[in-house]
Amino acid sequence: MSTIFLKNARIVDGTAPEPTAPQGVVIEGDSIREVSATARAPEGAAVIDLAGKVLMPGLIDAHVHVVAVEASLARNATLPDSLVMARSIRLMGEMLMRGFTTVRDVGGADHGQVVAEQEGLFPAPRLVISGKALSQSGGHCDFRGPFDNAPSPFEGRLGALGRLCDGVPELRRAARQEIKGGARFIKIMANGGVASPTDPIHFLGFSREEIGAAVEEARNAGTYVSAHLYTDEAIRRAVECGVHSLEHCNLIRPETARLAAEQGAIAVPTLVTYDKLAEEGEALGIGAEAVGKVDHVRLAGMDSLRIMQEAGLPMAYGSDLLGPMHRHQSEEFVIRGRVLPAQAVIASATAVAARLCRMEGRIGVVAPGALADLIVVDGDPLRDLSLLTGQGRHLSLIMKGGRVMKRA
Repeated sequence: MSTIFLKNARIVDGTAPEPTAPQGVVIEGDSIREVSATARAPEGAAVIDLAGKVLMPGLIDAHVHVVAVEASLARNATLPDSLVMARSIRLMGEMLMRGFTTVRDVGGADHGQVVAEQEGLFPAPRLVISGKALSQSGGHCDFRGPFDNAPSPFEGRLGALGRLCDGVPELRRAARQEIKGGARFIKIMANGGVASPTDPIHFLGFSREEIGAAVEEARNAGTYVSAHLYTDEAIRRAVECGVHSLEHCNLIRPETARLAAEQGAIAVPTLVTYDKLAEEGEALGIGAEAVGKVDHVRLAGMDSLRIMQEAGLPMAYGSDLLGPMHRHQSEEFVIRGRVLPAQAVIASATAVAARLCRMEGRIGVVAPGALADLIVVDGDPLRDLSLLTGQGRHLSLIMKGGRVMKRA
């Protein structure tokens, strides 16, 4: 079992507005054994001096689609599984090199990918998956055109982000199958979407009875429901039905944000994706009708951050990028930093996201007993969040489970 000692480690984890005083961190195997100002290097330990740098927990992106290797989700679903997997391996490796040591996949990834990552077959973040997202016919995972009602031939493909189910019995079966297949939570499409062809943003996805059935099935399995949501009406309805994880939330209003906070929900804003869809989407093959929906939610996004913060609604970090736009994953830090304190932005990618992954105390923290998922930043991100961008350019050390994945 290897032992590593990090000395002079000033820690930033989102719990304080300044880095800690220098600490010693003892890493034994895949976990952190000790963190204290008096810690000393065990005999035979590899010693790394972090003087002048900042130590952080590995970052957590709570809204990704690791199989979205094309910008057009309709085209993505037609690709052979072998090609999707090969491109997904590269995509996940790039996420890891940006400092994201855990990602929460909210539609598409399967348990085979989880097992492959756990076996160390390729460099990748830890995967917390929902399996396929659940959508009604005509909802956000239905990429058939308006005149096509034939059964979708793509639902079994790795590149399909979701599956269609209509009515309570179908939804229960789909939720049970995803949980049986390794899903750690259930994802539903409860509102219209940008990337899909026949559901304007204001459309409500699923009936209250269907959403309630999904919530019951998740609770029966000891987990929760995550929902794709934009409008205030859709968000309020989802919270009233027991949905725990609120994705996007661009059009949320203060009263609903307060209700969500009272119910213990967590929001996952994803602002960077709308900027990049507006800038690059059409050139990357996303239809003009989808790109035309973007501004409706993009322009309200910054205000939603203020509303949710004032309501006390916790926010986890999310990017939700597609295809080549994944390279912008870390820019969400800078966008949120225009509205929120840097401490809160960092907490969204550490403690808050860890709670949403149901891995509190194991990830998102530098503490005894936690996994040694760590990054070292050349500078203080509390003063300059852009140090977390640049494809990991400012990260001189990345560790996952005690293994050094990058050392500059």
